[in-house]
Amino acid sequence: MNPLTNVKNIQKLGEQELLGDRKTSWHDQYKNSAWIFIGGLPYDLTEGDVITVFSQFGEVVNINLIRDKDTGKQKGYGFLCYEDQRSTILAVDNFNGTKILGRTIRVDHVSNYKAPKDSKNIDEETKKLRKEGCAPKKFNY
Repeated sequence: MNPLTNVKNIQKLGEQELLGDRKTSWHDQYKNSAWIFIGGLPYDLTEGDVITVFSQFGEVVNINLIRDKDTGKQKGYGFLCYEDQRSTILAVDNFNGTKILGRTIRVDHVSNYKAPKDSKNIDEETKKLRKEGCAPKKFNY
C-alpha cells in the first residue's frame, strides 16, 4: 500500500473514532506494545534527532533506525519504544501525516516488535543500545 494512503487511512480511523460512540478505541488492539513504526524520515536524521522529536509525548527507552548494512546510512524508517504504552497513542495520533524537514512521515503502532538479529559487522555500542535501550538509568536513593 502506498505510504501516503496508509497515512490517510490512519487519520480516517481517528476521525471515525471521534464521531462515533464506540466504547473502545482502535488503539486498544496495541495495548500490549509500546513500540511504534516511523516511516518517511529524512535520511540525515540521527537517532538523537528522532528521540528529541518524539520525546515530547513520552520517555523514549529504545530506538532502532534501520541502516544500510554496507554504508551504515539511515534508510528513512525505524522503530521507537516508549516507557509508557499510552505515549504511542499520542505519537500515532499527533505525528502521523506531519512533515519533518519537508518529508511527510508515517507513524503507526507495532503489535509485536522483534529486535533485529546482530550481524558480525555490528559495533559494540549498537549491541549495547539494542540490549539495554537508551533510557536514563533509574537510581535508588
